[in-house]
This record gives sequence, structure tokens and C-alpha cells, in this order.
Amino acid sequence: MRPLLSLPLLITLALPALADADDHDRARNALERGQILPLTDILTIARDRIGDGRLIEVEFEYHEGRYIYELEMITPDGRMMELELDAATGTEIGAHPGRDD
Repeated sequence: MRPLLSLPLLITLALPALADADDHDRARNALERGQILPLTDILTIARDRIGDGRLIEVEFEYHEGRYIYELEMITPDGRMMELELDAATGTEIGAHPGRDD
């Protein structure tokens, strides 16, 4: 019998990571200051927009005076899509086909 993985490890493996540790720290600090919505709210908004797609990557940026979440997702029909949402309001800023790296 193979040993079971711990629940925290399974959760960590199942969730996509923010692009880097700096993104995580900036997002956490902005959330604590009440400047942005929690990522769970942003993901709900994104899934309402494109359906129950699969999240591949999250980037957190500060651009032109506001925080932005850039989400790379696979739509339910298998297309790559990048969705940019205002991190404070969840308003869609842009959506376009994802990159093919």
C-alpha cells in the first residue's frame, strides 16, 4: 500500500500558484489593507465570465494606478484564455486568447 499524501500537500499541488513569491506578498499586503478583493472572489467572477474552466496561472500586477489580476485559464471547450480583472472591483479589463508558450 502506498502512503497517503497529506491534505495540505494535496491542496498545494491542486492549486495553481501565483506567478512568483513577490506577487503573493504584494497581493496579501494589498488584501490586508483592503485594497483588493480576495482571490477566491476573483476566481468566482472569472468562472462566471468563462464557465468552469481550469486555472493555469495567476499574475498580480500594479499597472496604471491599479492592481490587476491576470488569469490564464482553459475554457470548458479547451481554448486558452487570458482574463484581466481589476483586483479591487473584479471588473473585467480585458480578455483575449492565451499565449502558446
